[in-house]
Amino acid sequence: MDDGTGIGGRVAVVTGAGRGIGAAVAEALAGLGATVAAVDRDVESVAELAADQVAEGRRVFAYPVDVADGAAVRGVVDRVEQDCGPIDLLANVAGVLVPGTVREISDEDWHRTFAVNTTGVFHVCRAVSERMVPRRRGAIVTVSSNAAGVPRHGMAAYAASKAAATLFTKSLGLELAEHGIRCNVVAPGSTDTDMLRALWTDESDAERTLAGSPETFRVGIPLRKLATPRDIADAVVFLLSDRAGHITMHDLYVDGGATLRA
Repeated sequence: MDDGTGIGGRVAVVTGAGRGIGAAVAEALAGLGATVAAVDRDVESVAELAADQVAEGRRVFAYPVDVADGAAVRGVVDRVEQDCGPIDLLANVAGVLVPGTVREISDEDWHRTFAVNTTGVFHVCRAVSERMVPRRRGAIVTVSSNAAGVPRHGMAAYAASKAAATLFTKSLGLELAEHGIRCNVVAPGSTDTDMLRALWTDESDAERTLAGSPETFRVGIPLRKLATPRDIADAVVFLLSDRAGHITMHDLYVDGGATLRA
């Protein structure tokens, strides 16, 4: 029976699929019947994800690659289309977070942050959209961050890279609209992933995340809970699906109200 999502039978590329939000997106799409090309630079994690999903009867295949390498990305997109068929859906989830004030962060950390969070999105979107345009169909979602729209103490590099990825995706959406291709953004807040937990010093940091931090001018989370990776994945899947067929260049915040957006 048609579930209205239009995802079943389609080919999807998900970057950052080895863990966290990326893994949740890959699993959700596969659960709806998509063939998923799971992309991640962590060979072991993405291979394990694919093996687990295949064991459940789902079509998920691992493609190890660093999205910061433009030539490698093109090669992977070629292989995906040869192995799986025409790519219809793309979720840009790969990301890195190196905390630190502007005075503290190194040149290497700054460049790596942008190489993955911004340039990586460009590499994958360029390679995939080149395939989508002649077919006049497709949907792209970039997982950004609520930090792209709200200043964060000690997160200038991350916030700037995500803001750039957000505007890049919206601009791409404007370019691709005439070809019937939609491009949207999902902006998570604090999500219970390895990336978030790496910032914590102990379990009490979870409560501080919910309560906020006046000394760093950060409000808490009105819903009083962290997002789960699946919370974010559900938003990504919606925007990739036919149920969002008239939505493009939209920025959907999934942060429990943390940014107090009007």
